[in-house]
Amino acid sequence: MAEIILAKKAGFCFGVSRAIELIEKLIAEGKKVATLGPIIHNQQVIDELSEKGVKVVDDPADVPEGYVLVLRTHGVTRDVLSQVEQSGCEYIDAVCPFVKKIHKTVIENSSEDIVTIIAGDENHPEVKGIKSYAKGDSFVIDSAQKLEELIAEHPDLSTKPVIFVSQTTFSVKEWEKSLKNIKYLCTNSKIFDTICFATEERQREAAALSEVSDAMVVVGGRHSSNTRKLLAVCEKNCPSFLVETAQELYGINLEKYQKFGLTAGASTPAGIIKEVLETMSKIVNENQMIEEEKVLDSASVAEEFDFAAALEESLNSMNSDQKVVGTVLRITPTEIQVDIGRKQTGYIPYSEYSNDPTADPKADLNIGDTLNLIIMKTNDQEGFTMLSKKRYDAVAAWDTIVSAEGTDTILEGVVTEVVRGGVIVVSNNARLFIPASLATANRNDKLEDLVKKTVRFKVIEVNKQRRRAVGSIRAVLKSERKAAEEKFWAEAKEGEVRKGVVKSIMKFGAFVDIGGVDGMIHVSELSWNRIKDPSEVVSIGDEVEVTIKALDPEKKQIALGYKKLEDNPWEIFKSKYAVDSVAEVEIANFTEFGAFAHIVPGVDGLIHISQIANKHVAKPADVLKIGEKVEAKITEIDEERKRVSLSIRALLPVEEAAEEAAEEVVEEAAEEVVEEATEEAAE
Repeated sequence: MAEIILAKKAGFCFGVSRAIELIEKLIAEGKKVATLGPIIHNQQVIDELSEKGVKVVDDPADVPEGYVLVLRTHGVTRDVLSQVEQSGCEYIDAVCPFVKKIHKTVIENSSEDIVTIIAGDENHPEVKGIKSYAKGDSFVIDSAQKLEELIAEHPDLSTKPVIFVSQTTFSVKEWEKSLKNIKYLCTNSKIFDTICFATEERQREAAALSEVSDAMVVVGGRHSSNTRKLLAVCEKNCPSFLVETAQELYGINLEKYQKFGLTAGASTPAGIIKEVLETMSKIVNENQMIEEEKVLDSASVAEEFDFAAALEESLNSMNSDQKVVGTVLRITPTEIQVDIGRKQTGYIPYSEYSNDPTADPKADLNIGDTLNLIIMKTNDQEGFTMLSKKRYDAVAAWDTIVSAEGTDTILEGVVTEVVRGGVIVVSNNARLFIPASLATANRNDKLEDLVKKTVRFKVIEVNKQRRRAVGSIRAVLKSERKAAEEKFWAEAKEGEVRKGVVKSIMKFGAFVDIGGVDGMIHVSELSWNRIKDPSEVVSIGDEVEVTIKALDPEKKQIALGYKKLEDNPWEIFKSKYAVDSVAEVEIANFTEFGAFAHIVPGVDGLIHISQIANKHVAKPADVLKIGEKVEAKITEIDEERKRVSLSIRALLPVEEAAEEAAEEVVEEAAEEVVEEATEEAAE
């Protein structure tokens, strides 16, 4: 008897599911829809949408009047997006959030002096889009070997600043090989792991499944990069076959295999996967054993929620008699005893109190409090009734979540745990999944930092049938940041002092979040002293107080100042010294015309060679030493040019000055006599 194992991570990914549902929603609203290029790489889906009136156009100018244009999941180039915006047609951005993240990464980290290297298929629309956002030179490589060849052809890349990103569906193994190469070959590289986590999991699972199977069947479009990568992964371990439809299975000889693995690309709908699975079962063996039958639906990105089955069962069978109000009588270390107005004693196990593991009934409740509850089990013989608060709360919370889907409604919840691919949030005892890409403002932020914290989120996807919900914390952060940005530009004035947090550091300065907007402190504004790198003064995460130096509302650029006026070395100098003041100075360095000395940190003065002593000095080093501390008189202060003149000679005793002056006159006279005698002898 043959065996078929269906991969758990098979079918629509989050980005594809989101795009298809968006189009379906527009169609349901009676709108005419056009997509800029195929929305995904699956001809069956394209044909199905075409039957519903969806048109595919290759140019924004070709969008029929009255149609809503939907941008494909793979993204578009910067020029095409500009054309769409200038065309004036109504459009909706269905670009995968992971792809948009790569665009943003390249925009923020590339420059004319920084080279962008992209790991992927240079002919794929996603890669073309990514490449268009690079501000400097850019290259595409499809393997670790191609990376080596690229560096060999362009040896200057080994020392140039480089950013390295990948197509979301790039081969995980090839990416890992490339990382080793780029770290070795490019000494000034900055790496961003932009492979979609769903792609990575899908490839790893396919590789593991192909290692224990006699043959693999991969379902998906032949033009899909994601599907082709899956096939390549599987082919390394066993015979593997790519099919777009179930009918193609009849052209493959499956009889010689006993154990099959089945997986599908991210653009493959659940219906096709199910049809392929059923057809394989008929072909191979009518009594086929299927180890795992898991057909993904539009919410496949969400984790299985352990409460769903039990809750669903209780909700389906619930009647009005099962809903009761209980009055708290006693709180023990394991349960809450309540009076529900019946002969049985009511109790709520702590496990049925809340879905939030941090909830503490002893801290939350008081004797006499009333709770809305659901009857879970009644034992008339022993005279008790087991109740659940969390399931009652989940019913109301679920209704709230359903009504909030796709709206601007913001809900609150507590992050209870980090799971594979994201986090779980409990909102009024209803659990939601937040993908990692939508859980934080930046992908580099640690998910673990969210645990036990209250977060605000929007509901972006609900599957009522399977009682699953997907939320986005980032959507709220983005809207809040936008509101804060609008408020900032409406109120901000040059000269204002604001508090902020250092978000990133570049060689030319530091970027600071000052409440919804980022401003830049140029390296020259970080310190009154000369510094080579901003990290000498600030670090990422530092809370700093800055002054708004300049605002450019058009370009949305903000110049910030960090160094304080009171720390200005020149101001400190002026507060301590004036002309004719005497200061202890430290000799810093020599020149042919004198010596420079530190007066206060950041301010140096010049002791001219004629002011070092009351005698002729050939070289400053003959009299002074670097690091030596001497007293000097301040003879001149040039505020405009920020220069100070010093004199040691002015502090020498008068007697010594006269004696040394006389000696100098004698020496000069003697020199003149010698010179005259020499001239006469020469004549």
